[in-house]
Amino acid sequence: MAAHTGGARYLVVDGRRWRKSDPSIPDQLRRELVYGLMDARRAVLAAKRAGKPRAEKAARRRVHDAKLALGERGQPYWNEQSDADRRKRAAATVRALLSRRNQGTSSATICPSDVARTIAGENWRACMPLVREVARELAGRGQIRILQRGREVSIETARGPIRLALKQSAAST
Repeated sequence: MAAHTGGARYLVVDGRRWRKSDPSIPDQLRRELVYGLMDARRAVLAAKRAGKPRAEKAARRRVHDAKLALGERGQPYWNEQSDADRRKRAAATVRALLSRRNQGTSSATICPSDVARTIAGENWRACMPLVREVARELAGRGQIRILQRGREVSIETARGPIRLALKQSAAST
């Protein structure tokens, strides 16, 4: 039974304190991340029951990414964030949102502003350069593709709106 005695930042369940999600995340994005978290938790259980350790490890990474994106892990969202902390949360948010949106399709994309809104709330515009840098790093590692008008582009030469998509190999893991 959950008891809401942990203050505004924590939830106490069976005597254990759990960090609540960052309240500055817009409701639609929070809901999407929570659904992704629940999907990943179900995937962990299914992989454990099936005796598939690689699938379990991949599902646990998805759980971790979703919890980081929600602000439930990592540096507490109410404290000053270092550049490294913001980068970790941004990368986890990219992966979590793309993982959720790619269920049933391999062509779903996200807007970098969704990532910025998730990690910076109302100050999302100031966070856009960091999100674009993180997207460049993830693309350089082969995890995502940078798209403009449906075509893959280099983030260094892209001007204007871009979209982020999982690489096909990353979408199937």
